[in-house]
Amino acid sequence: MESINIFKGYGKVNPDQLEDQTQTSNPKSPKPQKPIFSTLTISALICLTLVIGLLLAALIHESNSESPSLSNSNSAESAIKTICNVTRYPNSCFTSISSLNASPKPDPDAIFKLSLEISIAELANVSSLLKTMNSDPATRDCVDQLEDALSRLNDSVSAMGEKALTEAKVNDIQTWISSAVTDQETCLDGLEEMGSTAVDKVKSKMKRSMEYTSISLAIVANFKAILDKFHIPLH
Repeated sequence: MESINIFKGYGKVNPDQLEDQTQTSNPKSPKPQKPIFSTLTISALICLTLVIGLLLAALIHESNSESPSLSNSNSAESAIKTICNVTRYPNSCFTSISSLNASPKPDPDAIFKLSLEISIAELANVSSLLKTMNSDPATRDCVDQLEDALSRLNDSVSAMGEKALTEAKVNDIQTWISSAVTDQETCLDGLEEMGSTAVDKVKSKMKRSMEYTSISLAIVANFKAILDKFHIPLH
């Protein structure tokens, strides 16, 4: 009987002991950790991509804003304003050229030629006025100088009409227009020094013609930069 009790004791299983043995023999495997660094890296790349996209969009918008396009509906007005802004008299430049412009899509060459034609018209008015006045030496000299200035401006228009507009030709035109400005200054200075009676009548008209010639000079002096804004090479 005693031996049976012993076997019975061995055969009885304590639930607590079984749980302890199960835990000991089959320990729970640790749960795999989430790849934190991989998640952070992907998030950072997405944010960086968005930032780069926004920067590129801003740059493209700014580029389009600064670079006028001749295909815009208001390209004529925009182009004239862009070109006139390089002069000392942007308002006079814009008003005079836009009033004569007949093309809805002008190019810089056409706008510059218009400025030259305006300068020639104003200067011709001054020359005609002087020819109707009393012929004193100062007046005669002034007429000669204005005729020389008109010749220089007409040469500039002719050069702009040629097919090849090279950098050397642009430099020649700039020299001719600069000489036309000097001729007008010399004319006015001579009238003032000689005390000519024509000086008061001529001065206001001369100021106007000199202003428009100055506009043409400023445009040609900045012509390469103007063409760059319109993405047009010298041709």
